[in-house]
Amino acid sequence: MTTRPTKEQQAAAHGKTIDDVIAPGLDVLFCGINPGLYSGALGLHFARPGNRFWPALHRGGFTPRQLDPSEQDALIGYGLGITNVVARTTARADELSADELREGGRLLVARVAEYRPHWLAVVGITAFRTAFGLPKAAIGPQEGEIGGARVWVLPNPSGLNAHWTPTTLGEEFGRFFKEHGRIQAQPGRSPL
Repeated sequence: MTTRPTKEQQAAAHGKTIDDVIAPGLDVLFCGINPGLYSGALGLHFARPGNRFWPALHRGGFTPRQLDPSEQDALIGYGLGITNVVARTTARADELSADELREGGRLLVARVAEYRPHWLAVVGITAFRTAFGLPKAAIGPQEGEIGGARVWVLPNPSGLNAHWTPTTLGEEFGRFFKEHGRIQAQPGRSPL
C-alpha cells in the first residue's frame, strides 16, 4: 500500500523525475502529461489518491484487479507500461510551457521508436494537442503513428478533471481496451 508523503517531501520533489515503467514490445505504453509532486515524492506514477488512472485501468479491463501505485512494476507482466510527455514533476500540469510540451513530444517519439510498443495511449488531450501540434485532436484513436506505434488519446485521469467521472473514465479506457484487440489481461502472456 502506498504511504502518504509529507508536505515537505512533496515540496522537495519539485523538478524530480520518476523512472518509466517500460520494456520493449509492450502492448500499450500509457503516457501521462507529467508527474505531480505527490507522485514525485513517492517515485510512483499516478500516486495521488484522487487520481483515477488505476481504477480506470482496472475498470477498462487492462488489469484483473485494481493495482495500487506501489505495484506499478507489475504492469510489465500485463504488457503495459507508463511514461510521461514531460519527465519533471510540478504541482500542476499548467506549470509546463508549450515549448516544454513540444520538446517532451519530440523525446516521446524517440522513446516510443526505441521500445516499440504496439500502442501509445496518451492520457490528456490538451497536452497531446500541444506536444504534437494537433489542435483538433479528439479523445479516441488518432490518425497516423508516433514512433511506429498506433495512438489513442484518453481523458486525463486527474481528480481535477471534472468532465470525466470515474464511471465514464472506466468506460473510455474500456472502449480502448476493446478496440485495440486485447483479449485478456493475464500476467506472463506474450505481447499481441
